[in-house]
Amino acid sequence: MKQLSFYFLSLFITASMLAQEKLTYQKPSNEILELVDVSPAPSTLVDSKGETVIFLYRDPYKSIAELSEEELRLGGLRINPATNIGSRTNYYNNIKLKSIDGDQPQPVTGLPEAARLSNFNWSPDESKMAFTHTTTKGVELWVMDIASRQAKKLTGANLNANLGNPADWFEDGKALLVKMLPDDRKELIDTKTAVPSGPTISTSDGEKAQNRTYQDLLQNPNDEHNFEQLAKSKLVKVSLDGSSSEWKPADMYRQISFSPDGNYVMVTTIKRPFSYLVPYYRFPSESIVYDKAGNLVSKVLEVPLTEVLPQGFMAEREGKRDMQWRSDKPATLVYAMALDKGDPEVEVPFRDEVFLLEAPFKGDGKSVLKTKDRYAGIIWGDDNTAIARDYWWNTRNTRTYVFDPSNPSKEAKVLFDRNYQDVYSDPGDFVTHKNKFGTSVLTLEGQNAFLMGAGYSEEGQFPFVDKINLKTQKKDRLYQSSYTDKKETLVEAIDMKKGKILVRIESPVEYPNYYIRNLNKKNSLTQVTDFENPFKALQGVHKEVITYEREDGLELNATLYLPVGYDKEKKEKAPMIMWAYPREYKDKNSASQNTSNPNEFTYPYYGSPIYWVTKGYVVLDDTSFPIVGEGETEPNDSFRDQLVANAKAAIDAVDEMGYIDRNRVAVGGHSYGAFMVANLLSHSDLFAAGIARSGAYNRTLTPFGFQSEERNYWEAPEVYYTMSPFMHAEKMDEPLLLIHGEADNNSGTYPMQSERYFNALKGLGATARLVMLPKESHGYRAKESVLHVLWEQDQWLEKYVKNKDPEEEVSENATPQLQN
Repeated sequence: MKQLSFYFLSLFITASMLAQEKLTYQKPSNEILELVDVSPAPSTLVDSKGETVIFLYRDPYKSIAELSEEELRLGGLRINPATNIGSRTNYYNNIKLKSIDGDQPQPVTGLPEAARLSNFNWSPDESKMAFTHTTTKGVELWVMDIASRQAKKLTGANLNANLGNPADWFEDGKALLVKMLPDDRKELIDTKTAVPSGPTISTSDGEKAQNRTYQDLLQNPNDEHNFEQLAKSKLVKVSLDGSSSEWKPADMYRQISFSPDGNYVMVTTIKRPFSYLVPYYRFPSESIVYDKAGNLVSKVLEVPLTEVLPQGFMAEREGKRDMQWRSDKPATLVYAMALDKGDPEVEVPFRDEVFLLEAPFKGDGKSVLKTKDRYAGIIWGDDNTAIARDYWWNTRNTRTYVFDPSNPSKEAKVLFDRNYQDVYSDPGDFVTHKNKFGTSVLTLEGQNAFLMGAGYSEEGQFPFVDKINLKTQKKDRLYQSSYTDKKETLVEAIDMKKGKILVRIESPVEYPNYYIRNLNKKNSLTQVTDFENPFKALQGVHKEVITYEREDGLELNATLYLPVGYDKEKKEKAPMIMWAYPREYKDKNSASQNTSNPNEFTYPYYGSPIYWVTKGYVVLDDTSFPIVGEGETEPNDSFRDQLVANAKAAIDAVDEMGYIDRNRVAVGGHSYGAFMVANLLSHSDLFAAGIARSGAYNRTLTPFGFQSEERNYWEAPEVYYTMSPFMHAEKMDEPLLLIHGEADNNSGTYPMQSERYFNALKGLGATARLVMLPKESHGYRAKESVLHVLWEQDQWLEKYVKNKDPEEEVSENATPQLQN
């Protein structure tokens, strides 16, 4: 028996070795490559007065060498210990400026060579911009003067950006409060070679800690030591002339927040004990208010370790939370407290209560508002006007209130009470502006406020600006976009009194550019940017949004692209690739609404299937895949049936148009979309092949919920089993390409998910290929990786879709396979 076991083990090892393919990074065909290797247009920052535009330039990808730099994964963070900044930080390499009505962007002088710039931060009066530059040795603080377009270095490479932005402006704009490396930082422990002093032990004392499957958590005392050393900073006041003085000694400073008038600073620090179950932002913390000179004023908040919460997405911890400064007052703190013990199962008339705490910030605050559902923030206006919002995930409901913060006895008035997934009824967002403190407050004109909305409707997308009387709730429409051949996006209001709004306008072949629209001057436009279309190869591609019905009558939509040079009269049968991502809804009305705009610029990016229009494929992108569960029924109770119904409706719709060979249709998706792909190939015969990137395939490995499923495995085992492609691997009879980053940090999508699923498919004889990308996370960043992924996908589609054996047909009437 032992000999027989050894024989089978040898066969398994031999087969595994033979299955490995030695391959260097590959590049896709030229048709795809010329669309990938393109310099992106710069990002833009516009000051609040609409006078200056800052252009930030970057390379579209990192290199695999950059991703291979040392990285420590601690407490949910990924840190480069050599530079003391997030190891996955996006960097810009150049800055240019221009006035809003100027001609061409002008270069900034004095920038560092081989610039790696991040953490951009306007000064209070917006005359300067602070930013960091990451060298091979660490992070430096730099400041740019807007008027002179000159940049200069303020510090050496000794900032600590491991917990985010390391520098905040003092109110006078003459100095910054900076997190710097402490003088007494201890050596980090090499956890790969350190000799353990004992086992790592975790205990359960009966409390339910139903946490998601977080990644990069602390695992042992050595991790704890390293996290503490990397989180520690001293706070230093750095003046613009380069002089500095210590403001506070070393501690684990998580957040620094100046009061609007700049006279106080709320400093939040991380405390022990740490946790091996949750990320750093659920570790204990303490918030203390100091005056701007660093003198203690009051300890305002102590938060315990939060490993245990009631079950449900709407669960909250008890005690003060969401503490921040009231933006329209010099120095008043705002915080909320749960009235239901943070437990969604507790029935109460009001879920949360909001309080104000004024200087000297002692004791408890004064109640100003109670919300029926979970508090979601306030836009402050003036002494008598503020806008609050609550929401409840289980019903997808949100309310918007107007209330008088100076008179808590006056009942808050509900302005809007709606399903937040119902985009057609979205009233828009309230317009804000910067006040004398440089903080954002509600824009008011007497009793009137202003709303800017995306403008989705049954007829299309037409963004709008409304004036609303907060007392009578009467609305007047000030502007509505009338474009039918372009897409307009209302970015932000610059000055409502002058009618100036920053907008972005684009079309399928016109790259998005920014304009100032003046509502007071017949909606005139002043162009701000002039970016050219870098994707000329896609200019002639036919693009349209199609609508069609699912078998139960639910209206769906998708964006259809025809191949380059396709003759719509001949209608030759082409292969098709469908790309989608399932979304859960609580009502059919919201699920059927169309948020696709055919006038949106056709912008290919590494994860997009649009590249394949250059290779003769029809592409169906952003395909509607709603999963609906109304009333007491949860969406996932019929996940598989709805998934297949969505796919069949989409293929039928394009097939009826005469464009495709339905025997040569592929399906692809990323993350939850990859999960969708594996399910579709397992439970239907609609597709010739599939591409699944960075997915999860065994839901029992995420037992305390996933995506929008808040029931745990033990409450709904049949749902977890039915939805898991791993549990039905024997039904996979179409070729599946699995791609996954070896360093995936997304909750639930461990690399093991793809590895174990591939092993199951291989063991059962399915046609599959597993590509593990070194150093890559949930999204892929290195140019080498991106090009190789596109090559893998192209090879897979060419072999199993475009050149598919014509004798292998797929079913036009595919139905879900019944669970055994």
